[in-house]
Amino acid sequence: MKDIDSLVRPNIAKLTPYSTARDEYKGEIGVFIDANENPFQNGYNRYPDPRQTELKKQISAIKNVPVENMFIGNGSDEAIDLCFRIFCNPGVDNAIAIAPSYGMYRVSADINDVEMREVRLNDDFSLPVERLLEAADEHSKLMFLCSPNNPSGNSFPFDEMLALIDGFNGIVVVDEAYIDFASQPSLLTVLGEHKNLIVMQTLSKAYGMAALRLGLAFASKEIMLHFANVKYPYNINLAGMQQAYDLLKRDVKSEVEMIKSERARVAEALNGMSNIKKIYPSDANFILVKVDDADTIYDRLIEQKIIVRNRTRVVGCKDCLRITIGTPEENDKLIEELSKIDNSKSRIIE
Repeated sequence: MKDIDSLVRPNIAKLTPYSTARDEYKGEIGVFIDANENPFQNGYNRYPDPRQTELKKQISAIKNVPVENMFIGNGSDEAIDLCFRIFCNPGVDNAIAIAPSYGMYRVSADINDVEMREVRLNDDFSLPVERLLEAADEHSKLMFLCSPNNPSGNSFPFDEMLALIDGFNGIVVVDEAYIDFASQPSLLTVLGEHKNLIVMQTLSKAYGMAALRLGLAFASKEIMLHFANVKYPYNINLAGMQQAYDLLKRDVKSEVEMIKSERARVAEALNGMSNIKKIYPSDANFILVKVDDADTIYDRLIEQKIIVRNRTRVVGCKDCLRITIGTPEENDKLIEELSKIDNSKSRIIE
């Protein structure tokens, strides 16, 4: 494993970050005439805390990770983009990712002019550890793993991910957006043991805050300092922080358990239908289903005002639909309509 400093782009290592008006003092202030704000109070006339101090304290207590090891971004996409901007020299360095997986890894690589080397998962969506390591060279700075993976839904074994973290001479980014629905523990439990590990999570899924666009990244203090230096100064707005702070007081365990229970129920109901060819094991809040004709079934569901995600054009997912687990009533409607397609005279399977 290379020294972290040697992986950071030289210009980023030398960067003098922008210092906001709110960065330049500590303690209680009574008169704010430093930031060219409108002085008349309406609740939003002042710039927000650029460090998101109170929200980070709250998340720290939930995740059992120190504040200094945490980044809050405008969605996980900001954290992904920062990984490229901090570690990859455009036109020189490359990144490695599994395929199929979350599409923003490649999009962010393309935006930052970084070669993305995608390594196909095994046919059962298991992790090709040796092939991932073989794809690396001296210019490989990042490796992206999504566990539980999107769109396949499966978690990767802990020991296999640790083998990649230990064997890769760059930064390994493990995207755990769906970890709250999995039986496997988070890699946050070993974060302090691996300096080249970044763990991403989100408030969009289990915590029900997709509209607020709040992504989380956890890593060593050294890496998090670079994140703080490179991010835009006020990347999280005050309204979003306030809403998140209040919503994090909710206990979402019952909702998560309901989703997991419904996931099993939907999978069981679909398993007996002749137009369902395979239901892949899932640790996420969705299931990936292989059908006989994804385009036709997708269109039939749209006619009934039900939308799922057609993944048939994604590598390794021909004729697959990704179905998010909804409320029991929504799931009942899905099962009913798929059953009608399966049993109709014009059904796909004869």
